[in-house]
Amino acid sequence: MICHGSCDGLLCIYCFEVPSVVVNPATGWSQRFPLSNIQQLLIDKYNKGTVGFSYPELGFGKDKFTGTYKPVWLYNSSEFGLDNVTTCEVFDFSTNAWRYVLPASPYRILAYHTPVYLDGSLYWFTECEETKLLSFDLHKETFQVISKAPFSHLRDPCNVTMCILDNRLCVSEKNWPTQDMWSFDSSGDHKTWKKMYSIDLTKTFSWFGEPKFPLSPIAILEKNKLLLQSRDCFDPLVIHDLHTKSYDLLFKSTKPIGSVYYFQSLFSALSN
Repeated sequence: MICHGSCDGLLCIYCFEVPSVVVNPATGWSQRFPLSNIQQLLIDKYNKGTVGFSYPELGFGKDKFTGTYKPVWLYNSSEFGLDNVTTCEVFDFSTNAWRYVLPASPYRILAYHTPVYLDGSLYWFTECEETKLLSFDLHKETFQVISKAPFSHLRDPCNVTMCILDNRLCVSEKNWPTQDMWSFDSSGDHKTWKKMYSIDLTKTFSWFGEPKFPLSPIAILEKNKLLLQSRDCFDPLVIHDLHTKSYDLLFKSTKPIGSVYYFQSLFSALSN
């Protein structure tokens, strides 16, 4: 699996059974780092044949003040027989070791969602009656709820997604046959959500069927087009024209291989 997007052209690739790796596809540089405590717990559960628990998703970002890159696990504690509401682990490249962050988030998170990185922080959805957005400052290593989500009571966690679009935090909700997208404005004293787009999913039916997950916007092209990607590795990459409401097929995989976008750089995880 691959952490959401990239950070300075670096991709973080992970699996539950083997050490994770940070790689720069442009230069070929890579560095492995050891198994975390949650990975060891998952291996133990797998070996015992335990089922019915969610797999957490790894986050990857950068402390914008020190330039230090940090892989981060945040997971709901009760599913692993641990104390506190959640447990947080951060990897330190300088010591080549994982460490716990205390206190961790006071709110449970939607475990199936991949955290996203923007401007020095990682973000998750909370598992609350009213869904909130939770941030983790990678410099201070503290958690904070920044806002309620712009949609009403969440019936199905699979119907929402989070991404970074136009250098802003964005969320989407699928409510068949449409999908709505909002952008978070944190520039003023009153942090607000602005509805950006509402797209008609029926016009993608021939490619996706009724998508299980919302389509995730990757980029805005030519000011009036959206590059969209599904979470399913077999689903295509499409360009949606916001004016004509049309869709153009860009790429469709014939193999069960996920894709990720990134910008080329010469960075390594040891860069400062």
